[in-house]
Amino acid sequence: MEAIEELALKSCTSSLYLRPFRLCYRQNGTKKFWDFMRTHDSVSILIFNTSRQCFVVVKQFRPAVYMCEVERHHPQVFQHQAKESFSRLDDPLPAVVGVTYELCAGIVDKPDLSLEEIACEEVLEECGYRVPVTDLRRITSYRSGVGVTGSRQTLFYAEVTDQMRTGKGGGQPEEGELIEVVEIPLEDSMKFAYDETLPKTMGVIFSFMWFQNNIAPKLLKK
Repeated sequence: MEAIEELALKSCTSSLYLRPFRLCYRQNGTKKFWDFMRTHDSVSILIFNTSRQCFVVVKQFRPAVYMCEVERHHPQVFQHQAKESFSRLDDPLPAVVGVTYELCAGIVDKPDLSLEEIACEEVLEECGYRVPVTDLRRITSYRSGVGVTGSRQTLFYAEVTDQMRTGKGGGQPEEGELIEVVEIPLEDSMKFAYDETLPKTMGVIFSFMWFQNNIAPKLLKK
């Protein structure tokens, strides 16, 4: 996962996932404009393994996170962004600075499937667990990247057992995915959530807190 080589920064003129736009409008009599991007909505799933009392999350290299760290250490890297072709990154940072812990998740790009069906597919592809649609619990939905994309993410909860794991997960290599499945013991989960040395998404922190408020009390009564 961390064998990242031959890094080169280039301008993005077309993309399957991002479409940049500028909205011009008048608000309270003042002319304004706002640059934004359209992208897919998504689903994410908080997975709890009841056999071993642990959360199942994923770890992967995120180029956007990596380049934020590169710019922080080398501010000049984006100075020539108007050029059609950027030069190779001569002094790259170790890939680990771009690796993040996340909930199992995926984009909503299959109009024939429900959000629940897409979520179950992602759990199987990324983490190897076969979860029936009827076993999913919808937690909530929310907007992410409100200043840039405004896309909607729907969050689900799924309980799994060791017997439900039918594959190793890891995502789909043919789609460029390279995912590591990670287990977080329940007793360590809140310490993990607030450990800033372990880069993670807000979805991880929020869903762990939701679990503590809504699921953990029931476990204590058993």
